[in-house]
Amino acid sequence: MPRILIAGYQHETNTFAPSLADWAAFTRGDSFPAFVRGDAMVEQLAGINLPVAGFVEFARRRGWTLRPSCWAGAIPSSYVTRDAFERIAGAIVEDLRAAGSLDAIYLDLHGAAVAEHADDSEGELIARLRAVVGPELPIVASLDLHANVTHALLAHADALVAYRTYPHIDMARTGERAAELLDRRLRAGQREPMHARRLPFLIPLNAQSTWQQPAQDHYQALEAFDQDHGTVMSFCMGFPASDFAECAPMVWGHGERAIAAVDRLYDRVAEPTQWRLAILPAREAVAQALALAGSASHPVVIADTQDNPGAGGDSNTTGMLHALLAQGAGRRFPGQVALGLMFDAAAARAAVEAGVGAEIELALGTAVPTFTGQASDPPVRGRYRVLATSDGRVTLTGPMMTGLTVQLGPSACLEIDGIRIAVVSGKKQLLDRQLLRMVGIQPEQMRLIVVKSSNHFRADFTPIASHVLVAKAAGPMAADPADLPWRKLPAAIRRRP
Repeated sequence: MPRILIAGYQHETNTFAPSLADWAAFTRGDSFPAFVRGDAMVEQLAGINLPVAGFVEFARRRGWTLRPSCWAGAIPSSYVTRDAFERIAGAIVEDLRAAGSLDAIYLDLHGAAVAEHADDSEGELIARLRAVVGPELPIVASLDLHANVTHALLAHADALVAYRTYPHIDMARTGERAAELLDRRLRAGQREPMHARRLPFLIPLNAQSTWQQPAQDHYQALEAFDQDHGTVMSFCMGFPASDFAECAPMVWGHGERAIAAVDRLYDRVAEPTQWRLAILPAREAVAQALALAGSASHPVVIADTQDNPGAGGDSNTTGMLHALLAQGAGRRFPGQVALGLMFDAAAARAAVEAGVGAEIELALGTAVPTFTGQASDPPVRGRYRVLATSDGRVTLTGPMMTGLTVQLGPSACLEIDGIRIAVVSGKKQLLDRQLLRMVGIQPEQMRLIVVKSSNHFRADFTPIASHVLVAKAAGPMAADPADLPWRKLPAAIRRRP
């Protein structure tokens, strides 16, 4: 039976964001599982909606022998530090050299990780592995839908396959697809033909949701084209905040008829105007939400997209909270307006120490540098009531990362002027309702919920939402890529569709 080395390296790099991904970011276990190496990797990641778990399950059904190396993931932020990348890449290369005879390598990658010293850090990782094993050993990898797929990745890997959903609810399924591609590669004894085409413009994150048009129809067409042509195709819409030369969407596929299939899909997705979108200023979004909430039977949800910690924000800006307070949202719907997650470890710790029922004076949130060169809104100073506290440990139950236990440290529900705020000591995108329930906020009972997320929240919040609005408050993640001060992106890649 095939003997396969498996490893993972997951980071989505917003090069314009304020915080680096150091080694501690990969070991905390706040938003992703903590760094794990050896046989414990398979045990700890089993049953979680992650690509490596799907690959392992397929391999077990086939009786493949797995040689676990390590798996490392950190919440999106600015550059991966040289130290963190070299620790991760060094561990994988070391384990590869010690593994003995192998038949293949599988990598669970993101595809948009930029290190301080390597713009295409996944391409660098695969190149190092290829240098050890030579040109013939199959290397297959799964990628995030937001991967910025480089020519080095395509050249060094025998096959690549990406998620087909955003929010990413098919992560484990993508790991299975990678295993299926590897199975095809092993049976064929050689690489399948591959064809790739890059789009000449960036697609804003908020236009990429596969729960909406146009992406929804395009990914359904992808499935149909695969059936028609016997291919395995991918369309990565890219992560439009990584300042390097190959940041752009990519369509590619593997199979004898890959050229025909890829060209058909490219013709559909390359028309630029379909990807344009409108986003509301923060105060206008709150005004519309309050008007809708008065007659809605379910919560109105507002996405605070420019402070999305799943795209490089720190989940600590206050623009949306200021807008809620200025319009009296909590006085209109007392105890039925919620915001989360607010990353403020000092405030969370003070709340836990004070205890439930206490009132404390705080300056909540942080003014952070943004891509405009100006700081975001100031902290919200005032008197807060502690409604609930938690140790921040919670297991996710929604469609994304199902089964993952996150550890966000001391956490609390603070209330000011009728608005309830989920305050945590670790960074995590609000993509699962359990993250609110952890501090006693029942999302189904709210009239209005502000989520620090761009699209991932849709998987668990859309079923309870009467309306979804997207707001643009000051923060580190540009909703419009054209707002960013690009330095390395070629002029041939348009900043806006």
